[in-house]
This record gives sequence, C-alpha cells and structure tokens, in this order.
Amino acid sequence: MTNPVRLSYGVLVLTILLVGVFHLGPPFLVLLFSYFALRQLYRVTKNKWIALSLLVVLVLGIAAAATYFTRAAILALPEVADTSIPSASAWAQKQQIELPFTDFDSLRDAVVDELKQEAHYLQSVAHFAGSTLSLFVLSIIAIVIASNLFLKPTFDPRPGAGGSRNNLYVACTDEVSARFRDFHRSFSTVMGAQITISLINTALTGLFLVALRLPYAPLLIATTFLCGLVPIVGNLVSNAIITFVALSVSLKVAIAALVFLIVIHKLEYFLNSKIIGQRIRNPVWVTLIALIIGERLIGIPGLILAPVVLDYLRVEMLKIEMPAKS
Repeated sequence: MTNPVRLSYGVLVLTILLVGVFHLGPPFLVLLFSYFALRQLYRVTKNKWIALSLLVVLVLGIAAAATYFTRAAILALPEVADTSIPSASAWAQKQQIELPFTDFDSLRDAVVDELKQEAHYLQSVAHFAGSTLSLFVLSIIAIVIASNLFLKPTFDPRPGAGGSRNNLYVACTDEVSARFRDFHRSFSTVMGAQITISLINTALTGLFLVALRLPYAPLLIATTFLCGLVPIVGNLVSNAIITFVALSVSLKVAIAALVFLIVIHKLEYFLNSKIIGQRIRNPVWVTLIALIIGERLIGIPGLILAPVVLDYLRVEMLKIEMPAKS
C-alpha cells in the first residue's frame, strides 16, 4: 500500500471521526443526500445545470411543505385538543386517573407552568434556537458543497496547463477522491434500499389514512415518505404526527391508528434489516448491531451512516488479497 493510499484512508477516517465529535451528522447527511439526488436527476435530465435547478426546486418544495404543515398543526392544535381531551378525560375518569387539564387552555397553562419550573428554561430555548439556526446554515453550506462537487468532481492542480501529473499532490488527491467516491457509492446503495422501505411503508400507511378519512391525508402521506428516509426513528416521528391528527377525529381512531402504526413500525424494522442487509450482503444481526452502535455514537444520523460504513468496509476489504497459505 503506497503512502497516498494510506493518506486517503486516514482522511476518510478523520472525516467520519470529526463528524461524530463535532455533531456534524445532519449537514454531512445533507451533503451526501444532495449529491445522491443530483446524480439521480442527472441520469434523467442528462444536463448538470437542469439537475441542479431541479434540486433547488426540490429543496424549496420540502421547506415550503414543512412550513405549511407546521403552521397547519399550530392552527389545528386548539381544535384537536378540544375534540380529544374530553374523550381522554372520560377514559381517565373510568380508570380513576386524575389529569392536570380539562381543555386546551388548561393544557396550555399546565405545559407553560411546567416549563417555567425548569431552572434553565430560557437557556434551553436560546440553545435550541441557536442550534436550529446553526443547523440551517450548515445544511445550506452542505448543499453548496455538494453542488460544487457535482459540477466539478475532480481536483486540477494546474488548470489549463499541460504539466506532468506525476507528482505527490495529484497522487494524493486522486486516492482521496477514490475513497470518498467508494464511500458515496455505499451511501447510494443504502439510500436506494431505504427509499424502497419508505415507499412500502408509505403505501401501507397511505391506504390506512385514506380508509380512516383522516384530515390532511395527502400531507401526512408525503411526511411519512420523507420521515421514512431515516431508519427506525423517522417512522416514529411520522407515527406521532399521524396519531396527533387522529386525535382530532376521536380517541378510538387515535388508538386504532397507534396500534396500526406500531405494527408497521415493527415491519419496517424487519424490512430495514432484511432489505439493507441484502443490499450490503451482510447478515441481519450484523446490520442491527451496526444500527445500534451508530445510534449510540452519533444519534439519529448514525442510523443512516452505520449501514453505509458497514458496506464501505466490506467493499474495501474485498479489494485486499491475502497471501496464500503455504
């Protein structure tokens, strides 16, 4: 193994370590997914600038949908609470459970009083706002980096010159590019499997939502698909949103939705291990262990990056030939 190859592996390992240490998992995933989306759009359009324009439209569409749903949820919260709280209160009385609220206003007051009792309430709010702004800025930077890599994927030490390329800089940059290219190929493999899982989950959930005639069904279906791109946890987020909306219909519908979504969640856990495990050709138990370790080390981004790293390690190890036993 040459020095440039060793250096390239070191750069990749250092990058992953820095992502974990500095909690850069979300923007790193934004970078990887943006580059993945650009490559897929380029396959369809055969034009890099059209693909880049479509990515911008896609990002703006996702942002607009998130803003719309958040606003709709805030506006619908009082109605949902006034509809669901009486049913919840009646059930609690039968079970001899005393709830600290009887309507939306009392619920809001109870939540506010609980937050005010926290010693670091204002600091927590400020920290959350700062973290959200920082994440937004870093995500924009990640999209810009992915776009730049897509438009100009190679290093060029002497643009426009005809000098020799037999030098240390070119050798190192070529090897670093190869390492990250293989890593992104593993990401594409895992993401393709995750999209398949999300489509299955979205189709089943969509049929259930239409059968129940829940409000905001189209938006909930879109949210289910987007959340489904994050293994395990994304499904939990979409389940919580759907259950919350189901409460606006009745407590029984909400319970039915919760039971159904729990079953779908268990199915997704199996599909996640089975489909991704088959794509990266690793046993199911190895994939599950990787998911657990990834979540413990990096959090939610680790759930996505763990099978990517697992597949990348397998690909790199397959390239190394062992000497024959004498």
